[in-house]
Amino acid sequence: IKRRGKRMKNQQHQQKEENSISFGIVITEKFSVLTTTTSSPVDTTTSNIPSQKKNNKKSATKEKKQTNTSMQSSLFTKEHVEEWSSFGPRLKGKPSSEEERNKAMERKVKCTAMKKRLVSSFNSKEWTEKKIEKELDRLAVESSKQSTVFRPAYLDAPSGTRDFYPNEMKIRTWLFTTWREVAKSYGFVEYDAPVLEHVELYERKAGEEIVDQMYNFRDKDNDHVTLRPEMTPTLARLVLNKTNLSTGEVTIEGGLPLKWFSIPQCWRFETTQRGRKREHYQWNMDIVGVPHVHAELELLASAATFFSKIGIGSDVVGIKVNSRKVLEALLAKYGVTKSGGTENLFSKVCVVIDKLDKIGGDAVKELLSDIGVPANSADDILNALKAPSIEALADLVGEDSSGAIEEVRLLFQLAEDYGVSDYLVFDASVVRGLAYYTGIVWEAFDRRGELRAIMGGGRYDRLLELYGGEACKGIPCVGYGFGDCVIMELLSDLNLLPKFDSDGVDYVVCAFDQGLYGKAAWIAA
Repeated sequence: IKRRGKRMKNQQHQQKEENSISFGIVITEKFSVLTTTTSSPVDTTTSNIPSQKKNNKKSATKEKKQTNTSMQSSLFTKEHVEEWSSFGPRLKGKPSSEEERNKAMERKVKCTAMKKRLVSSFNSKEWTEKKIEKELDRLAVESSKQSTVFRPAYLDAPSGTRDFYPNEMKIRTWLFTTWREVAKSYGFVEYDAPVLEHVELYERKAGEEIVDQMYNFRDKDNDHVTLRPEMTPTLARLVLNKTNLSTGEVTIEGGLPLKWFSIPQCWRFETTQRGRKREHYQWNMDIVGVPHVHAELELLASAATFFSKIGIGSDVVGIKVNSRKVLEALLAKYGVTKSGGTENLFSKVCVVIDKLDKIGGDAVKELLSDIGVPANSADDILNALKAPSIEALADLVGEDSSGAIEEVRLLFQLAEDYGVSDYLVFDASVVRGLAYYTGIVWEAFDRRGELRAIMGGGRYDRLLELYGGEACKGIPCVGYGFGDCVIMELLSDLNLLPKFDSDGVDYVVCAFDQGLYGKAAWIAA
């Protein structure tokens, strides 16, 4: 009886302990429900304590590894993964066509640039280019395999386009307002036109990428139209609509010169990447009717004023300047001329050279060979494009381009007087890819080397003649386009984007009950 009573007492004590343990488990499981869908049973026997400790140790080690991996991966943002994925898949095997080879070269250049940028950003010996590439490949695959609740594709903006929520809209409005203020301070007036244009307006010269990048279609009247890929041809159309095509006389009120600006939305179907979308807004500044470098000077000064106004100095951004006329004389030495039926070759060569910063010298040499430029000539052209100064380039081209060289020299001299020379840099490799440029050309660039061209422009004296005929030959034009995507990236990198703490509401009138709502509205009004 004593043994039985003792045993019952022990059982009651054990039951009390089990109840206590059970209560603790319930609490633990109650909280674990928030983080996991399964829970492991707890063994309360003392014989399993060593193995439990061992399992806990393994679990802790595993958790530590997962934490380390998570910490490593956290260095890479969603934007990093999206940018890496936007470059497209790695080509397996050798390219089977010229198009595949070009895409592979372009992908390699973009990937290398991004890896170098991240190495600099992470500033850690652990993160080499090779490790960054491996991790980005892994994250890209993970991202593509993530199983989520079904979400209709139409809820996302079309590829390469953007939504502007109120906060983003505030920043965009700030940018546009600053553009308008600078334009008006230089005496420019604003204009606009339909986003839909005739395809024929852009089919100017062979070799231009823009022809293949248009969002074009036939409308219900069977007219071949396109969303405008750029604004300059539209400007030309507007001017020609106010021009006597028989005499070339411009009949716009006030006469020449015209100083016009616009901020249109432009569309190009191209590979999206950092600073490049399929739609973007572009600040266009154009002067019509001024044949000398005073027009170029004023446009370059307006761009420099804008950079200065938003806090970007000449130590961060530079503007590369060159002349198409000088390039024309240079290429003529190697058999690439605009006469004798080779004008299309000249245009194609300009398009290829414009890719020099994007794909490198070796790739440019291959592309020049593909369009008929001999290998020796291609080598000489690439070496000439490395000319360090105006004088060095003048020695290469000789007297054939003396007038064009003097024009560039004069521009740099006047820029000193205007106070914007710190932004200007001579660069013989700048040609701009569009065929209609005829004189001085320029391109703003990030001196850190992390972003693509910020803005670009130049003289296009023959564009109105191309559309309006021989009588319009004497209408000179010069201008630039300044997109919103790259400058936003630069401002973000430099932490120069404006902060908007207020929602714009200064006072709120509250009604204490529904009966007073009318009176409150009367006070607020």
